[in-house]
Amino acid sequence: MKIAVLDAATLDFPESAWASFRALGEVVLHPLTPSDSVAIQKNCAGAQVVLTNKVPLDAATLAALPDLKLIAVLATGFNIIDAKAARAQRITVCNVPGYSTPAVAQHTVALMLEWSNHAALHDQSVRSGEWVRSPRFSYWKTPLRELAGRTVGLIGHGAIGARVGEIVHALGAKVLAHSRRRQNAPTWEGFAWADVGEIFENADIVSLHCPQTPENTRFVNAALLARMKPDALLVNTARGGLIDEAALAQALKAGRPGAAALDVVTTEPMRADCPLLGLPNCFITPHLAWASEESRKRLLEVSLANVKAFLDGAPLNVVN
Repeated sequence: MKIAVLDAATLDFPESAWASFRALGEVVLHPLTPSDSVAIQKNCAGAQVVLTNKVPLDAATLAALPDLKLIAVLATGFNIIDAKAARAQRITVCNVPGYSTPAVAQHTVALMLEWSNHAALHDQSVRSGEWVRSPRFSYWKTPLRELAGRTVGLIGHGAIGARVGEIVHALGAKVLAHSRRRQNAPTWEGFAWADVGEIFENADIVSLHCPQTPENTRFVNAALLARMKPDALLVNTARGGLIDEAALAQALKAGRPGAAALDVVTTEPMRADCPLLGLPNCFITPHLAWASEESRKRLLEVSLANVKAFLDGAPLNVVN
C-alpha cells in the first residue's frame, strides 16, 4: 500500500516520527504540495491513502485518483475535502477531532493576557535598557488590566469555547456564550447564554470559537463591530473568514473596538496587502494556536489509528 503525505512539513516532525506509518506500507512524504490540481494529482498518484492538512482535494482532483481509498485529514476541520464527491467515489474521509482543544484554549487566553498585561512590550522595554535607566523600581508603559470582574463573550461553545470559559472564569471573569445548541451549560455562577448582538454590545472581550460556514462567513462586519465597547478586545483563534478584515481594520483605526488579537486571517500565509498587518492595536500570531508539541503528537497518533482502523475494516472518525 502507498501512503502519500501531502504537507508533512506542517507538523514539523523528523522523518523518524513517521516510522509507525512505514510499518503499514510505502510512505512518501511531501514537505509541501502546491494547491494546483496538477501538483496534487502528481503527489497523490498511485496512493491508496492520502494524508493532508491544508492541501485541498476537490471533485475534479478526486476523479483523477482511481486508486485512492482513504483521505486522512490531519486536522479537525475537513472543508478542504469535497466530502460528497469522495463518498460518491467510495473514498472514506476521516478527521482528528478534539486533539487541539487544550492548546487552542491556552493560546486564546494567552492573547487575552497579552492584551491585559503587555508582557512582550515590557520585556522589549527592559531589553532596550529602560529599566536600567529608570529612577523607579517599577514602571509600566501602558495601563494594565485584570480579567477579574470583566465579561468575556464566547461565540461558539463547543469543546474549545467551553474550555476558554472555564479558564477565564477561574481568573474571575463573567462569561456570556452563544451557541446554536444551548446545551451543556456549566454549573458555576457567572455564566449566561446570550445572542450574538448582546455579546458584542456587553462583553469586554469577544472570542470566536465557531466553525466557518457559508452562512457565517464575514459575519463580524462593520455594523457588528460598531456595537462593541471602545476599549473592548476581539479575539479570533477559529477561522479568519469569520471576520470582514477591511471592516475590522477601519474599526480598529477608529478605536472601536480598542484592540484585536488574531491567530488566523482570511488568506494564509498572510498576504502583504492584508489590511490588518501593522496596525498597532492588532496582535497577530501565525495560526499556531493548535501547534503545541503535545497537540501535534496527539494529531499524529490519532491519524495513525485512523489509518489502521480503516485497514482493519472498521474506520474511525469518518466524516462522510
